[in-house]
Amino acid sequence: MVDKRSAGILPFRAAGGADGGLQVLLGHLGGPFWARRDAGAWGVIKGEYAADEPALDAARREFREELGMPVPDGELIPLGEARQSGGKIVTVWALDGDLDPALAVPGTFSMEWPKGSGRIQEFPEIDRAAWLDLPQAREKILAGQRVFLDRLAEWREAPPR
Repeated sequence: MVDKRSAGILPFRAAGGADGGLQVLLGHLGGPFWARRDAGAWGVIKGEYAADEPALDAARREFREELGMPVPDGELIPLGEARQSGGKIVTVWALDGDLDPALAVPGTFSMEWPKGSGRIQEFPEIDRAAWLDLPQAREKILAGQRVFLDRLAEWREAPPR
């Protein structure tokens, strides 16, 4: 069995203020399962890809599909990969860039809802995106993706030269 893989981009920006903190752009997962959840219901803008597609190409494609806007210009910083609780391997790049999440036009997916009803409904991939400071992002992000916030913070403390 081949592991499922996802790739994504984690935009970040300086938060301003005296502490020099960071903010990251996360998306709140769309669909009925996540609608009333907040903590643990946000994630990196990412999506699955096939084995014959380069991960970085998939990350760029998924960013455009999920937010409906291009990836901001800038250097992509590899944050590596992590295996999620369901077994999926996620690869993420960070990007120092800014965008207005209010301009996002999320892509959609279809699923049977309510389950067993035979009705197919369409839902947004993400129902909103927001800039969150790192402590807030750690509370809201899916547990298996928290490692990417940690790696970004470590990179910021000692960026490779």
